Amino acid sequence: MSPFLRIGFSNFEIDPGLAYHEEVLNPYCAVYMKEAIDTEKGQVYKQKKPTMYPPWSTTFDAHVHRGRIMHVMVKDRTAELKSEATVALDSLATRCKKENGKLEIWLELKPQGRLLMEARYYLEKSDAAGQSNGDQESEREREGLFTLHQRRGAIKQAKVHVVKCHEFSATFFPQPTFCSVCKEFVWGLNKQGYQCRQCNAAIHKKCIDKVIAKCTGSAINSKETMIHKERFKIDMPHRFKVYNYKSPTFCEHCGTLLWGLAKQGLKCEECNMNVHHKCQKKVANLCGVNQKLMAEALAIIETKQQARSTRDADIIGREGPVSEDQPGMVRAPSGLVMGLPPTVTPANKVLGISWEGPGNVNTPFTEAVSEEPLYAVPRKDPQPKFTIEDFVLHKMLGKGSFGKVFLAELKKTGRFFAVKALKKDVVLMDDDVECTMVERRVLSLAWENPYLTHLYCTFQTKENLFFVMEYLNGGDLMFHIQNCHKFDVHRATFYAAEIICGLQFLHSKGIIYRDLKLDNVLLDSDGHIKIADFGMCKENMQEDSRTSTFCGTPDYIAPEILLGQKYSSSVDWWSFGVLLYEMLIGQSPFHGRDEEELFQSIRTDNPVYPSWLNKTAKDILIKLFVREPEERLGVKGNIRQHNFFSNLDWNALEQRQVSPPFRPTLTSPSDCSNFDKEFINEKPRLSCADRTLINSVDQTMFRNFSFVNPGMTRLATR
Repeated sequence: MSPFLRIGFSNFEIDPGLAYHEEVLNPYCAVYMKEAIDTEKGQVYKQKKPTMYPPWSTTFDAHVHRGRIMHVMVKDRTAELKSEATVALDSLATRCKKENGKLEIWLELKPQGRLLMEARYYLEKSDAAGQSNGDQESEREREGLFTLHQRRGAIKQAKVHVVKCHEFSATFFPQPTFCSVCKEFVWGLNKQGYQCRQCNAAIHKKCIDKVIAKCTGSAINSKETMIHKERFKIDMPHRFKVYNYKSPTFCEHCGTLLWGLAKQGLKCEECNMNVHHKCQKKVANLCGVNQKLMAEALAIIETKQQARSTRDADIIGREGPVSEDQPGMVRAPSGLVMGLPPTVTPANKVLGISWEGPGNVNTPFTEAVSEEPLYAVPRKDPQPKFTIEDFVLHKMLGKGSFGKVFLAELKKTGRFFAVKALKKDVVLMDDDVECTMVERRVLSLAWENPYLTHLYCTFQTKENLFFVMEYLNGGDLMFHIQNCHKFDVHRATFYAAEIICGLQFLHSKGIIYRDLKLDNVLLDSDGHIKIADFGMCKENMQEDSRTSTFCGTPDYIAPEILLGQKYSSSVDWWSFGVLLYEMLIGQSPFHGRDEEELFQSIRTDNPVYPSWLNKTAKDILIKLFVREPEERLGVKGNIRQHNFFSNLDWNALEQRQVSPPFRPTLTSPSDCSNFDKEFINEKPRLSCADRTLINSVDQTMFRNFSFVNPGMTRLATR
């Protein structure tokens, strides 16, 4: 039997009398395990294992050997604090045994500070060591692995809008900023507008379709992009001169203030444009050109041409070409020819001729009929509409920067639902409108598969977007794995198989999920899984399609995403491998003190497989962790035929006819005991939004959001 210590650090203190005390920022531990080695010069200590960075209040295991020491160092983010201590593990083990196997002491550090350390003594076959049936783990398999102790949020690369070679992304402007297109103030909270990542041009979100100047990029390539060659050849360079401004003035390119007391910027002698010195090389050659007015004129011309081409295609064979002097055409004062709506005649109706002009800016908005993916539920006859007033909010099940999820009761029937409320201002500021619409479309598809969370309806108010979904009160896999450390092989196999059914269904519809993790796999009241949260999905991804957006939850991100490669559904199978590893072993396969170290581990490290893990489980994990996407199991080969699933009846599983190995304990349909208490205890109420900000929201962005599933109509009448 090999003894080992389970060690944890829970608190760090420094002498409050020292002035340095105020400078300690986010202290963290580094642990170095060193072995005693005899050399010609005497005994020296050598580190053979990777350095560990245990988070506070977590534990790690260290085997006890003669001459083995633990070197602990406490640092802070400024790299100024470096306090350390060295402990002999055999001496620590001896003290633990004298204290009935458990020891809690303050470890004195040099030159200052102390560390609260807890140590427990175990033998390898002890049940407390997390073993079953006398299984053993080697020292290599234990050290540096930490239990799953916290939830992990997803990240997503900022959406980039490419317009005239500009790369615009939603931006928070920390100081007053003006739009380089319309010259008006960019106001609001958080991410008020867009800024080009290449030339720093700042614009309103509403002005993105009025940009006509090509991005100059930088001073290196500005000569190639100075001349605007889209529809017209515009090459009117500015004549900038250094200028002393006597009052606060803003740069008309990047929109921010010209700082300084003298010679703060440059002024064009022809058009009086004001810019920073640093922005001179990034300004397009549009001296005297009003981009907003020119964009509007070009839009009128384009609309006229579209109307003319539509009319010509239908009439030219019967009546000859249309001239500008014929009825239905008018010449504007500017000389531009614009089309007027023709008179609707019975012949027009029979032929199906329609006319669509640019419309009047004051005309009330009418919902546009846009083409949606084939899997979206088609629009049918008018159905009952739902509002938030139809529900009673009982509990808050979760929340984040996006909004909140509530346990809600439909007043008419007393049935319970999970209602997800998104704040419109946050959705717009984070540029996530399209992600929200994608989530709505994928949820409407979920009714076709038993392992996806079902959506009943969506509706909106001036401030919020609401998803009404089935209430899955069994809790998520993260909640359950935190309670039991890891799942047995039978339970992990069952969950993995049902997840495969859901994933393969999404892939068959051309959808990459991109955020598979323990937190997003829920259990229903019977113990079957349901995949939830489709905000990261990518649609229209057929077999040969590829995408490149950087997104996902750090621990689950595939190496091809980290390497900036274009990827396909292969990334879901990597995430599936991470999830399966966590279910079987109770720990993450890749580690790092921060995201940079974690990503490096994902790109280069091989996961540790405990000796007690059976051969088929290890084999499927190895094949899922292949870093070449095309060779990864799930992409190559049939994952259902792997020996890990040899005892499974896939036909019965597809029909939800396999009995779950675990059934959640529930007392009622509204039971919330399987959700984190930190949310359940909060008062269930919608967040209040800033009135001024909400009034500035472009509501037409959400015109296709509302939806009612026929199943909701039946439930509402029961």
